[in-house]
Amino acid sequence: MATITAAMVKELREKTGAGMMDCKQALTENDGNIDAAVDWLRKKGLSKAAKKAGRVAAEGLIGALVSGNKGVLVEVNSETDFVARNEQFQGLVKMIAQVALDAGTDVEAIKAAKVGGVTVETAISDAIATIGENMTLRRAAALSVSNGVVASYIHNAVTDGLGKMGVIVALESTGKADELAALGRQIAMHVAAANPQALDAAGLDPQVVARETDVLADKYRQQGKPDNVIAKIVESGLKTYYKEVTLLEQAFIHDSGKSVAQAVKEAEGKVGAPIKVAGFVRYALGEGIEKEEADFAAEVAAAAGQG
Repeated sequence: MATITAAMVKELREKTGAGMMDCKQALTENDGNIDAAVDWLRKKGLSKAAKKAGRVAAEGLIGALVSGNKGVLVEVNSETDFVARNEQFQGLVKMIAQVALDAGTDVEAIKAAKVGGVTVETAISDAIATIGENMTLRRAAALSVSNGVVASYIHNAVTDGLGKMGVIVALESTGKADELAALGRQIAMHVAAANPQALDAAGLDPQVVARETDVLADKYRQQGKPDNVIAKIVESGLKTYYKEVTLLEQAFIHDSGKSVAQAVKEAEGKVGAPIKVAGFVRYALGEGIEKEEADFAAEVAAAAGQG
C-alpha cells in the first residue's frame, strides 16, 4: 500500500478542485496513482478536472518564424526569466528558428547544423559561457502548405517573433493570400486561447477518447442507469467533449456564435476559394516540464550557515 503524503493530496486538489478528504480517499483507493485518482473523482462526480493543467515552471522563449509557405516553432529553455530579456539569448532563439526552417525539426539535426562556421550546439555552449546560465533547445515543429499560407501568433511577445507562447496554423487554399493570412492569424490567436487538443475528433488520441468514454459510462453505471441509456449519454457526452477540445468544433473566440469550421467556411467568400485548415502547432513555454520549487528562505539560511 502506497503512503499517501500531504504533497500528493495537495497536488490532486490543485488538479481537480475536489475536497481534501475526497482527494485522500481517491489516492488511498488507487494506491497513490494520481491519474487513476483523478478518474476516480470524476466518476464520483467530485471533479471537473483532467482539463486543468498542472502548474509548470520553466523559463526561456518560444520562437516563431514564417518564410514563404513554411512556418516553424522552437522552444529554447533557460533557468530564469531574466535571461529571456537578454538580447544575446533572443538572438540565439531567432537564429535557431531560422536554422529549423532548413534543417527540419529534429533537435539533434538542428544542433549539428552550421551557422557562420560553428554549429548551433557550439553557439548554445558559447551563450551558456557568456550569460552564465544553462540553456537547452527542447523541441521544434514545422508546418508547410503547397498552396496557401502558414500564419503565426506570439502571445505576450517580448520582441518580434519571440514570447512565452507561440502558434502556427497552416491553411491550404488558392485564394487571396492577404485574406488567408488575416484569417490564419485569427485562428492562431484562437488556438493560443482555447488550447485545442486536435484538429478534429479523428485526430484525438484513441486512448484519451477511451478514457473519457470510460469515465462517462462508469459514472452513470454507478447510478444504476441501463446500458442503452448509458450508450446515449456517452454519445452525447462525447459530442460535447469534441466541441471543447477539437479546433474545428470549438466556438470561435472572435465570434462565439460560430464554430471555427463555420467561420472558415464563411471566409471562403472573401478569400475567393475553398479553405482547408491543414494543421496547427501550439507551444506554451515549459509545458510538461516539472521544475522543483526551491525554498528560497531555506536556501538563504543554508548559505548563511555555510559562511
